[in-house]
Amino acid sequence: MTEITQADLAVIEAYIDAVWMERGLSENTLAAYRGDLKRFADWLGSRKIQLLSARRADVLDFLAGQAGAPPRTIARRLSSLRRFYLHQCRERRIKEDPCARIEAPKLGRPLPNALSETEVESLIAAPDTLTALGLRDRAMLELLYATGLRVTELVTLTVTQVNRQQGVIRVSGKGNKERLVPIGEHALDWLATYLREGRGMILGVRQSDALFPSRAGSAMTRQAFWQIIKRHSRNAGIRKGLSPHTLRHAFATHLLNNGADLRVVQMLLGHSDISTTQIYTHVARERLKDLHQRHHPRG
Repeated sequence: MTEITQADLAVIEAYIDAVWMERGLSENTLAAYRGDLKRFADWLGSRKIQLLSARRADVLDFLAGQAGAPPRTIARRLSSLRRFYLHQCRERRIKEDPCARIEAPKLGRPLPNALSETEVESLIAAPDTLTALGLRDRAMLELLYATGLRVTELVTLTVTQVNRQQGVIRVSGKGNKERLVPIGEHALDWLATYLREGRGMILGVRQSDALFPSRAGSAMTRQAFWQIIKRHSRNAGIRKGLSPHTLRHAFATHLLNNGADLRVVQMLLGHSDISTTQIYTHVARERLKDLHQRHHPRG
């Protein structure tokens, strides 16, 4: 049974509304903020402490109780609390920030688990394109690998965002930042085949703006697409641990492996900070080292 008071819930929702207006954050980011704040408010409620009355010792005790969680999760929860209490200080609702001088756990930068080009080809070829759903899945995988879109960007695409004549997609990414991403002829061909032969069969008499509707005719969820990737990776015989962003990682890594400029990759991925993109240069270097060790006579 939750210990969160209605007053604390109201404070959380007011804050979420405020940061959405200020920064134009995605629904997924807002959901993570809301979940972290509710977790802390629930913990405080069990101790009869209100969210705006928390002290530094309360935050430290809460984080200590999260010891079983991965360091990245703990760091994210602390970051959510920091943002929340900084906002409350700025709005003069509290006098002291209870998160001040609390250090986040040190994190290594995990390298994305990128697939090789051969593995990507196997994954993309896995759907049964004799079926409407298989055509949809093939077009989604082709498009994802060709553009490096985030999964949320892919599943929320509408028909009007794709300009097949110019070969580009207009994407609204994080922070509502819009970018144009080229598609490439191979993905365009599969997209055209899907639109001609598959989409209408999935929708039937239903109407939808979604480029890739679900079996029910509505826009697909991130979770549903993740299940699709897992199913096709099993069928392709891929044993690596994958993530919903596997093809996004492969897109960036393979571009850099083949000589693309880092700034171009940053633009295509929609990264606001190039340091976020630079992690892929580490992946590319690791792959080159691995190839050298396996194939050079003195590797």
